[in-house]
Amino acid sequence: MAVREVVSLPTEILRKKARKVTGFGLDLQVLVDDMVETMRDEPGVGLAAPQVNVPFRVIVVEYGEDEEAPPKLYILVNPEIVRASKETEVGVEGCLSVPGFAGEVERPINVVVKGVDRRGKPLRLKPAGWLARIFQHEIDHLEGILFIDRAERVWKLEEGPATQVIPAD
Repeated sequence: MAVREVVSLPTEILRKKARKVTGFGLDLQVLVDDMVETMRDEPGVGLAAPQVNVPFRVIVVEYGEDEEAPPKLYILVNPEIVRASKETEVGVEGCLSVPGFAGEVERPINVVVKGVDRRGKPLRLKPAGWLARIFQHEIDHLEGILFIDRAERVWKLEEGPATQVIPAD
């Protein structure tokens, strides 16, 4: 396992749609292990393969709502959101690939995500609340979408919410 470099804007891969994974061999297993190590090293709660300059549909998420229990690790290959609640909520997001910025993003509070695990076994998850937000954020990366594209407002963290930045088109 190795920590990989997390790319940031304006790196081109962040704006491209990631390719579907068709092989589940050693290369994918190394990528997944490296992504988990990189996410933890940053530290972050999620990471998509394009963020480590790999154009494939792979995400890792690690999150726990209960501080007493260890966070749960999710590894999804070829994930997609198949259902989203009509009820939404605005939350503040940041991104390892857009360092130094945060923004308010409105997202559905519940989603249903399907995909496969690192070995190709089908998965179906029903994350809610903050976990649903993390999955949506990471799956957006696979479509070349960043949180700044969806944000109602964005600001530099060093200067606080008073400094608004207009999201890119």
